[in-house]
Amino acid sequence: MPALLPVASRLLLLPRALLSMASGNPPSQPSPAPSSGYVPGSVSAAFVTCPNEKVAKEIARAVVEKRLAACVNLIPQITSIYEWKGKIEEDSEVLMMIKTRSSMVPALTDFVRSVHPYEVAEVIALPVEQGNAPYLHWVHQVTESVSDSSTVLP
Repeated sequence: MPALLPVASRLLLLPRALLSMASGNPPSQPSPAPSSGYVPGSVSAAFVTCPNEKVAKEIARAVVEKRLAACVNLIPQITSIYEWKGKIEEDSEVLMMIKTRSSMVPALTDFVRSVHPYEVAEVIALPVEQGNAPYLHWVHQVTESVSDSSTVLP
């Protein structure tokens, strides 16, 4: 029964969220999880496909160096099947799994689009609702802007 409490509490908030949307007011931001201080959805996992490992490593290193991401995992040898210009295509690609602040996703997307070799680069992001609190806090710390980081980073 305790596992149902988070679901039930979210369902109780649903009418308030719907009323907010109907009134034109945006819903309020989620509050931090009581034990961790993490705000659900404030970190995102973004996914980008690349034609090969060389391109993926170059983009991964650049987004980490620019602090657009805390970490990038490269998953080699995925197969993508998709429709492009009226034809079904199948390609071997490398998948990048990028962890960043949700607020950084637009800047991350702009950067990836500026350096990616594809005509239409795949950049999609999903919010992280839960996870290891120290890791999620680390993602926040690493991706802080330079002006915000003087008190956090050595």
